[in-house]
Amino acid sequence: MPLFAYQGLDRQGSRVNGTIDAPGRRAALTRLREQGVHATAVTEAHRSRRTRFQFGANRVAAMDLALLVRQLSTLLAAGLPLDDALAATAEQQEKPALQQALVRVRERALQGDALHAALAAESCFPELCINMVAVGESSGQLDRVLDQLADYFERSAQVTARLRAALTYPLLMAVVGSAVLFFLVTFVLPKVTRMLVDLDRALPWPTALLIGFSNLMAAWWWLLLIVVVAAVLAGKRYVATPAGAHRRDEQLLRLPLFGRLYRQVAAARFARTLGTLLASGVALPRALEIAGGLLGNLILQGHVSDATTAVREGGSLAAALQTADCFPPLLVRLTAAGEQSGQLQSMLLRAATISEQQSEMTISSLLTLLEPVMILVMGVTVGFIVLAILLPIFEATQGF
Repeated sequence: MPLFAYQGLDRQGSRVNGTIDAPGRRAALTRLREQGVHATAVTEAHRSRRTRFQFGANRVAAMDLALLVRQLSTLLAAGLPLDDALAATAEQQEKPALQQALVRVRERALQGDALHAALAAESCFPELCINMVAVGESSGQLDRVLDQLADYFERSAQVTARLRAALTYPLLMAVVGSAVLFFLVTFVLPKVTRMLVDLDRALPWPTALLIGFSNLMAAWWWLLLIVVVAAVLAGKRYVATPAGAHRRDEQLLRLPLFGRLYRQVAAARFARTLGTLLASGVALPRALEIAGGLLGNLILQGHVSDATTAVREGGSLAAALQTADCFPPLLVRLTAAGEQSGQLQSMLLRAATISEQQSEMTISSLLTLLEPVMILVMGVTVGFIVLAILLPIFEATQGF
């Protein structure tokens, strides 16, 4: 539902401003009149649709949002009024940006805005949070819905942390190994190979190749650095275009080995988000729109958009996902079972848990394969360098 920002006068003639949800501008004016507000300006406000939790220049992690939502849920369940609960939650925040956002949310709530409308005015709260809060307010179960939302953020943070922890070692090994080899080839080997050239003998081809490559790197390393930086910047600019973003997301899904992992992680995020929204009372078409927007992949978002259209027309979600052919078969089958049994949300959450477990197993398998491959590549590279240096020395000693 669109969000409108308004300015006007209340029944006492005092100036008021805030935001309100309404199907259109005329409906917003009608609702404001019912609340006793004479609107002088009503403009549509755009909600933040960020898939990563950002606030200004400071990143707001999912775990920070989980703690915030959990604190607010606990205070509301204990019987505190909303304004007191918001004030107490703001005081407990360690990040100034998040604390200031909560202060502004409380001010809007005191002016009569609904909590979800006040949250929508801040860019650090994702659309998932806003819609679930709206459902909680309309159903009178805001504390329970916030508790479910905190569970969602905590689970997302745990999965992200496990993925990062699993990938940290191979990435660190690749970066350090590449840096060491670059330093050896560019700055150390030229001094060693100068001695080999002074032997005034025909050099073996491995030695000649190593010397040529070392001299090239020593003389033109700065040009290589410029080329790499220019390529990265050009790639970022291309990816920023619609065609580039579409191409990038398409290739991510087609990557050998890692494409399967990407699909599993995306399926887990989609199923958990959709299941959490449905459990909170959000309608299926709207829940699909939100869950699709959080995928961060244009190809998958397009398939979810087609599935949303099919559901609005009375079709089956499982059939639409199967037609898309981009989600794991397990998710499709559990979705079909959930639709038949009337337990779609629980089946989606179960599918999310299974997909998360499968992604962790896939990561473990890839790391089991990746680490020996990296060691083998490093060993072959170092062995070639040692062989190229020792070969002419052996040949020279045999000549005496």
